[in-house]
Amino acid sequence: QVQLVESGGGLVQAGGSLRLSCAASGRTFTSYTLAWFRQAPGKEREFVAGIDGIGGRTLYADSVKGRFTISRDNAKNTLWLQMSALNDEDTAVYYCAASMISQFQRAYSMWPYWGQGTQVTVSS
Repeated sequence: QVQLVESGGGLVQAGGSLRLSCAASGRTFTSYTLAWFRQAPGKEREFVAGIDGIGGRTLYADSVKGRFTISRDNAKNTLWLQMSALNDEDTAVYYCAASMISQFQRAYSMWPYWGQGTQVTVSS
């Protein structure tokens, strides 16, 4: 199993940037496909970005493409999400997730491992 702990959330002005981190514990970190999801109040949890085990493939939701960058450092067991040009629609709790399925899955129900989430609030 893998344990995930997010950090880096906070309050940021519209147009600003923020970097989220997700620290993972457990063995065989490279075996896991990782992703960021987010959930705004009253909305379903949605896929934001995913990255494969070695960091060679990434996938982004259309709503964040060109603004967000997902990356990982397998030596540090860490996942990041660099967010820029933030707007109020990006306000949500952001979660990192892990799966041993190599194919990217946009449905949150397909991801078995989750962090506790970190709040990102964008003020306009």
